[in-house]
Amino acid sequence: MKLDGALFPWRFRLMVGLLLLLVAGIVAQIVYLQVINRDFLIGQGDARSMRHIPIPAHRGLITDRNGEPLAVSTPVTTLWANPKEMQLSKDKWPELARALGQEPKALAARLEAQASKEFIYLVRGLTPEQGASVLDLKTPGVYGIEEFRRFYPAGDVTAHMVGFTDLDDHGREGVELAYDEWLAGVPGKRQVIKDRRGRLIKDVQVTKNAKAGKTLALSIDLRLQYLASRELRNAINENEAKAGSMVIMDVKTGEVLAMVNQPTYNPNNRRTMLPAAMRNRAIIDVFEPGSTMKPISMSAALETGRWKPTDKVDVYPGTLQIGRYTIKDVTKTEGPVLDLTGILINSSNVGMSKVAFDIGGESIYRVMSAVGLGQYTGLGFPGERVGNLPNHREWRKAETATLSYGYGLSVTALQLVHAYAAIANNGRIVPLTILKSDQPPTAAQVIPEKVAKTVQGMLQQVIEDTRGVYRARVPSYHVAGKSGTARKATIGSRGYTENAYRSLFAGFGPMSDPRYAIVVVIDEPSKGGYYGGLVSAPVFSKVMSGTLRLMNVQPDNLPPPVPQQQVNAAPATPLIKGGRG
Repeated sequence: MKLDGALFPWRFRLMVGLLLLLVAGIVAQIVYLQVINRDFLIGQGDARSMRHIPIPAHRGLITDRNGEPLAVSTPVTTLWANPKEMQLSKDKWPELARALGQEPKALAARLEAQASKEFIYLVRGLTPEQGASVLDLKTPGVYGIEEFRRFYPAGDVTAHMVGFTDLDDHGREGVELAYDEWLAGVPGKRQVIKDRRGRLIKDVQVTKNAKAGKTLALSIDLRLQYLASRELRNAINENEAKAGSMVIMDVKTGEVLAMVNQPTYNPNNRRTMLPAAMRNRAIIDVFEPGSTMKPISMSAALETGRWKPTDKVDVYPGTLQIGRYTIKDVTKTEGPVLDLTGILINSSNVGMSKVAFDIGGESIYRVMSAVGLGQYTGLGFPGERVGNLPNHREWRKAETATLSYGYGLSVTALQLVHAYAAIANNGRIVPLTILKSDQPPTAAQVIPEKVAKTVQGMLQQVIEDTRGVYRARVPSYHVAGKSGTARKATIGSRGYTENAYRSLFAGFGPMSDPRYAIVVVIDEPSKGGYYGGLVSAPVFSKVMSGTLRLMNVQPDNLPPPVPQQQVNAAPATPLIKGGRG
């Protein structure tokens, strides 16, 4: 019998052929992937192992006008974990908890609850040394990220101006929020290779460099900020007041040199921070300015040409009836007749109202609007309020009178200092700014220069006259200003709160060349009185005195020098011998 090696030789050959084709196909595919289309496999491999991790951008420095740092970024380490991976090393959890300063049971419960997740934060904002000590434990599933944390060297002194950032280094309050894009910078990218457990195998390259944020120089002078903060805090404590604000402004450049509020907070430790303490009251709180508006109303009267400082007004008997509404002078005036300067010195509501009736409410409204009241200041500061300056189609007597002595409108402390700065700058108003300015600003003449200088002299007499606000005087300098006391409006209803007042003082100096304007607002003083001349004027005196000396302003009110002949003729002090110390 003859055998061919198989019963069906054609089937054997078919199978061999198919296997050869299959091998040829595999070889062709290998050649295609490894030689012709090799980028595909490289891409697939990279997709499983190549990662891009962010390189944090260094947030821009915030400084005062002299380069003193107000906000700086320091490197910190953030620790995160992969709970799913950590389930395989539960024996190391107690050691990790101790290194983190956490309760072992609390950490274990958290990791168990998040067992299905692959990312949670363990702790953020550790110093690099603290982070390294935890990572040195080499606990599986625990990793670190390099970040930056904001630090504020001046603490609560500049808190309302500078603001703060959140954990992700985004601005949340103050300048940090208003100029977030300028300060933030642009994060970079680093290409690395990680294994399937997320562990770093190789740092490949930097694909995009981080771009640091830009430096921001504010207009404030940290020396003046400390001075104002200290004196305002002392005044709040001494008068047992609810709150307070103060603003110092350069009347020539429009720069805000200091802005402080009480109560305040520490932006470096916000765990116990109260929401009410975060309010920048100088630009958010609006109030009726009371008698601090009388100089502006007086400017309107002088501008009409119908009045001059020596003109007399009958204020007897200290009250004025308008229908059912009675206007009263709070303090007894010098006599039944006052000139315009006397109206300001005595803060006569009756006298101011009679002048206002003559010139009309529209004239007063126009000047108040021109000096920035009821207008947006343009600072771009978060939460800034515009206030309210009413304009009536028909000005009735009651509306005209109340506007003239500071009721029926609302302003902020920042708007009030801006208005007084216009008077101090010979009637020229300049834009406000919280940034350091090296270029002279564009000024607008909103009050005739002759009128502004006349009002300056009248306000100087308000302080220096025998019946003036003597507590506002500044040793060795001539200054000007006006006190105010305003009742607080009831929230949610019409009328005023019983025994609730704001004590105000607004002024400027030195009178030889007015340069600095200051506004002091004390909210609800409850000890010893509430009049602006009693509560806020002393604060103005101390802060203006310190400001003029810190800024090296030459005194303009020194006593005359003693003649040399009198010095030579003075008897010598006798020498006493034999005495005991």
